[in-house]
Parts: sequence; structure tokens; C-alpha cells
Amino acid sequence: MLVEQKLPVRFMYREKGNDIRDSGWRFFCGLENQAYVDNPKNIGIYDINTILNIDSSIQPYLSNPFGTSFERKDINSPFIQIRDYGFSTK
Repeated sequence: MLVEQKLPVRFMYREKGNDIRDSGWRFFCGLENQAYVDNPKNIGIYDINTILNIDSSIQPYLSNPFGTSFERKDINSPFIQIRDYGFSTK
């Protein structure tokens, strides 16, 4: 949804990546419901530059370590770090 419709990022978190090419960052526009996210056809792996071309406001946050998450209310709001996001321990 974010990439296909070129929507700005409203929620992002970083977990340990699956391989050397995976930064671990996961980006969402905030309009996705659980059923949408659970469908593998709706999830894609993209070069970080693809996401930056859609929403460059994420740039200052990309050096944050695994286990960090950020959200914002709308495109005009600043990102706020979320400290109680439930990261999987798997």
C-alpha cells in the first residue's frame, strides 16, 4: 500500500533483518489493517532508497538500532519514538 500508492510513512520499526540485504526496517502508511498485513501478497521487500523516494522524512531515523519504533499522527506531525512496542523475541 505504501509503495504502490506512494503514501507517506506513519509507522516504522526496526527488527533484526532476515539476511545481509535486510536492514530490518518495516514501514507502514498507517492505513493497513491486520488482515491486509497478514496477506503475504501485500508485503514486499524494497531497497531503502525506494522508501526514501516516497518519504524522505524517515532519513534521520534510519541509523537507530534494532528494537526501535516510531510513529506520527499524520504527515505534518513529527515522528515520536514508541517505547512500548512489543517486539518479538523469536
